[in-house]
Amino acid sequence: MMNEQAISEQTIKTLLTEVVRKVVAEQSCGHATPGAMHAGPIPVEISARHAHLSRNDAITLFGEALRPERPLSQPGQFLSTDRVRLIGPKGVMDKVAVLGPSRETSQVEISKTDARILGITPPVRQSGDIHDTPGIILTSPTGIVGLEQGVIVASRHIHMNVEDANRFGLHDKDMVDVRLETERPMVLENVLVRVSDNFKLAMHIDADEGNSAGWKKGAVGYIIGHSRG
Repeated sequence: MMNEQAISEQTIKTLLTEVVRKVVAEQSCGHATPGAMHAGPIPVEISARHAHLSRNDAITLFGEALRPERPLSQPGQFLSTDRVRLIGPKGVMDKVAVLGPSRETSQVEISKTDARILGITPPVRQSGDIHDTPGIILTSPTGIVGLEQGVIVASRHIHMNVEDANRFGLHDKDMVDVRLETERPMVLENVLVRVSDNFKLAMHIDADEGNSAGWKKGAVGYIIGHSRG
């Protein structure tokens, strides 16, 4: 009887040790507990079509560096006073916003609907990932720039600072699923988490996604779990 009791206690200790080991391993790999991810609402913003310009391209188009018109929600980012025309193989788009500050390489972010109007087929990419993407022509009243590549459909993502990431139990480059609390609620999968001390908490989706969900100013989303793939 004593031997059986001793074996039982040892078995329980072994199982508990294994459970603790797995929990620690998961946390070290960046897997958040469900409760942490449900740490509160996240503001959801529409990222409409826009261009990011290098300093040289901005000077070619406008004769000067980009000048702020008003700040954007992310610290240090601003809407420029200037606008550009996008010229594609099949169509054009006027008065497209230019966001600053200048970047090392110019880039244009549009929706799938915009792409059909322009007659190009850009891939869904994270901002900055422009390798092997379509090009486009940008014009202003005083200049013209031809991009050999740089047009993307920006993939959905969440900006978080380090404090927010700790609160949600998430890490940079985690992929999560988010339920949008909108007029037409929907779940968006494979949302990239981007963490930086320079970020302010916000989820960015494009105009097509916003229209599908019935987005309105003040909409929020809730992380419901890690994406499966």
